[in-house]
Amino acid sequence: MDRLTEMEAFATVVDQGGFTDAAKKMGISKSAVSKHVSSLEARLGARLLNRTTRRVSPTEIGLAYYDRARRVLNDAGEADALVTSMQSAPSGLLRISVATDFGVNHLSPLLSGFLEEFPDITVNMVLNNRYVELISEGFDMAVRIGELEDSTLRARKLTETTKRMIAAPSYFEKFGRPQRIDDLNEHKLLHYSSQSSGNVWKITAPSGEKRQIRTAGWLSVNDGQSLLNAAISGLGIAYLPSFLYADAMDRGLVEDVIPDLPNETQGIYAVYPPGRFTQPKVRAFIDFLVHAFADKGPDDWN
Repeated sequence: MDRLTEMEAFATVVDQGGFTDAAKKMGISKSAVSKHVSSLEARLGARLLNRTTRRVSPTEIGLAYYDRARRVLNDAGEADALVTSMQSAPSGLLRISVATDFGVNHLSPLLSGFLEEFPDITVNMVLNNRYVELISEGFDMAVRIGELEDSTLRARKLTETTKRMIAAPSYFEKFGRPQRIDDLNEHKLLHYSSQSSGNVWKITAPSGEKRQIRTAGWLSVNDGQSLLNAAISGLGIAYLPSFLYADAMDRGLVEDVIPDLPNETQGIYAVYPPGRFTQPKVRAFIDFLVHAFADKGPDDWN
């Protein structure tokens, strides 16, 4: 007889407290249940059930076997559900967290194409500039830029962006162009007020040395697009990712402040909670993003 069926019959008898109710639960005859349990006991060489005219209860060995058998049966059920889920069409509510700058400029324009391809999915995209706890706050996934802080999350790299200091030609005409990192102390800096490290720029020198610039800014704002607009207007020097400044640089509205500095490259990732399998709606969106960003980054964002 099938080992898993024997195990299921025994566990169901324990769960239901008798052969009659177990037979109803499994949708088979009482004699078939009894035959499966007897076959299991014969194969194991042990009595698993105490049988009386009034009740059926597991023996000490039977109770120990039941605990392991129930785990196996639960795992088998999850395996079946996994296959069914992975073959089903992606559907349901997909909650996404993404930084405002990237969400507005590069994720929002993609949503219409995604929803047309997967009409059974509805999207709730939350734009914010804080670190979101995916599980406790009820998000299915997030798009994050730079070093990943939470190693317990699963991650898939979508593309890359570079980070450079940029300013308008009009700024250089008025204040001059810094030649070295130390020169930044004498310039007007535009800071990102939501940055966890505060008004600190981490820059790599031509020698490879990591430098930190702690100069008070002329303007602080919690929105990258606003910093870019301020830089374009000649207000100061901004330190921004290429997915924000690429178009403005191609149009000559801003320039690289110190071109000799090494590129600071950051990964852009889709992150999602750990688990035995990825929900179809999450997998569908991540695959869609990988394809959408295949020709983007680190400097090509037009």
